[in-house]
Amino acid sequence: MNTGKRYSLKEFIIWSRRDIYKCLILSIVPTVLYSAGLTFIAISWMPVAMLGTAVAFIVGFKNNSSYNRLWEARQIYGSIINESRSFAVKARDFLGGKSSVQTRHFFDRHFAWLTFLRYQLREPRKWETVDEARYKEYMSGVYTIPERSEALENAVQPFLSQEELTYLLSKKNRATQTLALQSQAINQLHQEGILTDFQQMQLQRGIDSFYEQQGKAERIKNFPYPRNFSSITTYLLHLFVILLPFGLLKEFNRLGDGTLLEGYTIYFIIPFATIVGWAFVTLDAVGDSSINPFEGSANDVPITQISKMIETDLKEMIDEPNLPAAVVPVNNILM
Repeated sequence: MNTGKRYSLKEFIIWSRRDIYKCLILSIVPTVLYSAGLTFIAISWMPVAMLGTAVAFIVGFKNNSSYNRLWEARQIYGSIINESRSFAVKARDFLGGKSSVQTRHFFDRHFAWLTFLRYQLREPRKWETVDEARYKEYMSGVYTIPERSEALENAVQPFLSQEELTYLLSKKNRATQTLALQSQAINQLHQEGILTDFQQMQLQRGIDSFYEQQGKAERIKNFPYPRNFSSITTYLLHLFVILLPFGLLKEFNRLGDGTLLEGYTIYFIIPFATIVGWAFVTLDAVGDSSINPFEGSANDVPITQISKMIETDLKEMIDEPNLPAAVVPVNNILM
């Protein structure tokens, strides 16, 4: 997540410079050919304008869907924050207070669940963009993805016994199995008479809520923006950018008629078509950059920071002195 006021124009230009080069070449080639006498390559502006309108609508739809996925992901982690605090205060009060060993075990398992979940959500998927050249280049020297720089075992080890750690690391969906262990512990305490029926029910509701939020996050992670919408957007966008300078040839050639610029205005196509093409391509890329809100891009939901914040809140509930280091923005990027 970018915590600054905005990305700078320099960042945007560097980030999208490959698209600028492509749009520039696509503008230069037809302009030079037309100037050399190949006037038959010019096409009517009307169909190009109609295509541009269609592209604007479909790119806008994609960006709106991208924002909705991003905002839903943030809402999911907002619910995890609230449910974590509620679950923790109940566990503390039901299990003997701040100094209870059982309380600490419940808290630690919850920290382990948060850790497993964020590592699972950062796992790469084929359709994600964070490993593409422009994103890797931007990431280099600007920020790092914590889940890629620290081994999972090292991150989760402080919260689990060796037996639990070995067991959970052998599972495929470790976050799910961590909640299963938490539920098992709740039922065991109920059977031992430590928890009443009401207290067991309250804690189990918390586990149910965590499963629900995890499932919602996994749905966003594992279901990409539909490939049919994504594909048609890409094809129409590229077609528009290619045809744009061809549709402008006659229009710009006539601009200078009867003036000192007669014969030269044709070359105005090069900067104009480059800028317009860049605007459309970059709008599409902006949608791509936030459509997968857990992949580790600079526009992600900051699940690492949120998880550490929850850990801090819960440890303070039991007066734990060893709090995790706060996750702070690096070059305005908060992970």
